[in-house]
Amino acid sequence: MNQNFGFRAVEHDNLGEVVYGQLSDALIKGRFAPGARLTIRDLAQSLGTSVTPVRDAILRLIQDEALVQKSAREVRVPVMTLERYLEIRQIRMKLEGLAAREAALKAEATDMARLSELIDRNERAISDRDWSAALELNQTFHFALAEIANMNVLRGILGRLWLQMGPMIAASYQHGGRAMIDHHHVILQAIGARDADKAERAIVDDIRGASSAIIEQLAALKPAGDNG
Repeated sequence: MNQNFGFRAVEHDNLGEVVYGQLSDALIKGRFAPGARLTIRDLAQSLGTSVTPVRDAILRLIQDEALVQKSAREVRVPVMTLERYLEIRQIRMKLEGLAAREAALKAEATDMARLSELIDRNERAISDRDWSAALELNQTFHFALAEIANMNVLRGILGRLWLQMGPMIAASYQHGGRAMIDHHHVILQAIGARDADKAERAIVDDIRGASSAIIEQLAALKPAGDNG
């Protein structure tokens, strides 16, 4: 059965990069659930393209470890193991901590306004139980720290990690509730005070604070490497 994933139809200029970007964005924002089976034909139909750029993008995402090829015809969103999650969590705490430190030293008034707006919108989304919007705003907030820090290489590394983490964060976001955003207020205060140490501690607390909900979801899901 064909599926409509809600993608925008892409234009033919730089087609491969556009398709890769849209699929990456969908993974980061959790639009594909852990364990979901993807078909090139359905994705191509939703994107309004031929199968070739979709196949190329999927191969890149397999190399990024964001997708796993189970067979010649079967590609799935992997279900992360606890061991892998804990490793990525540790890396994120180090790298996003660095981004938060640098953001605290470099943020200008417009950056503070941007972060404040993201938090306010996320608060409203959680209050309205609009979990899709809340999830996207959470991801945007985290990436904004690296952007404010003007660390483009770090932003790229985080993007690859979030490709792998996005589906899992999405699966647990509603379950985590306020734990997924409470520390964002502390991060904002620390950046406003140019307190790099406090900003780093707050982002580490934010990532660690979301862990319990994610670990509970991992326990309920079957790793992609299992058969059956």
